[in-house]
Formats: sequence, structure tokens, C-alpha cells
Amino acid sequence: MKIFVILSLFCYSLAHTVLLPPHGIECFFEDLRRNDELSISFQVGDRNPQSTEQLTADFLITSPSGTVIRNTKSTSHGTESVVANENGKYKYCFSNKDSPITTKDVTFNVHGVVYVDVNDPRSESVDVSVRKFQELVHDVKNEQGYQVVRERTHRNTAESTNSRVKWWSVFQLIIIASNSLFQIYYLKRFFEVKTVV
Repeated sequence: MKIFVILSLFCYSLAHTVLLPPHGIECFFEDLRRNDELSISFQVGDRNPQSTEQLTADFLITSPSGTVIRNTKSTSHGTESVVANENGKYKYCFSNKDSPITTKDVTFNVHGVVYVDVNDPRSESVDVSVRKFQELVHDVKNEQGYQVVRERTHRNTAESTNSRVKWWSVFQLIIIASNSLFQIYYLKRFFEVKTVV
């Protein structure tokens, strides 16, 4: 029993990363029962450390009957949650259909709350405690993964800004040196004595 709990906690602590090619869509499925809660947090980024562009993607969740429950357009990050109103496979997709050339890196975490009926004689208090503990560990891991992606995005922006400031300073140094040389040349000519023969 302990090994099963440890393995299940380890499996749930991993974040997922998917590359969305141009005009691509990636879909995933979750089996839910009525009143289960599905929550997905995600961050859209770029694997290129020189990139400073804030990339976006579309996100949607579809019920087993085909009804679109959530449809978020052009978002760079977020958390979407739904409560299952029917049993079955719920589909959630990340779409890059609006981008003709950019491949996007989507990091996401799936977490949910499994509804446990208190009146159900099969539910045991140990199982409920393990599920709560598993959910808390999963939430901490998700937040940590989200912070890593945000730090990477901010670091890329800071490095790009530093590079621009460096090249602007070099440009200003060249302009100042050129101006100084011009002034020396001009003043030297100004004080030259010209003789007419």
C-alpha cells in the first residue's frame, strides 16, 4: 500500500510540456465522474533564450457530449477549472492555429479534486487523507513549475534588455569619440595660419 501511494504521488508531481508547431493543436483527455473538478494551469513560452516576445495560444475544454465548456483565446498563461456535470472523457486542447511560423512551448499541470461522497460506505478516511495530501503535494509542485517558467521568461527579457543597453552604450561611445575627433580637427584648422603668397 505504501509503495502504491508513493508511486502515485510521484506520477502526479510531474509537469507536462508540449511543443505546439505552427497551426498545430494538441489535445489531452481526462476521465471524470460527475462533480469531479478538473483544474489546468499553463504557461506559453519559447525555448529560445533570446526571444522576448510574449507568446499566446488558445485553450479549450470540451465535455464528453461535445459541448465546449471553456474557450480561452490568445492567452499566455492561466488556470482554468471546471466541475464535471456528467461522467466521461473530458478533452482539453492547446491550439496554435493563429500562428503561421512560431513553434510554442506549453508547460501545463493537471490537477483536480475527486468528489468523494461522505455517505459512501466504500470511502475510507485513510484514502481521503491520502488524496488530500496528494492534492497538496501536486499543487505545490505545480506552483513551483509555474514559477520556473515565469523566471525563465523574465530572465530572457532581462538578458535582452541588457544586450540592448550594451549596444546602445557602444553606439554612444562611438558617436562621442567621433565628435571629439571632429572637434579636434576643426579647432586645429581654425588656429592654423594661412599665408597668401
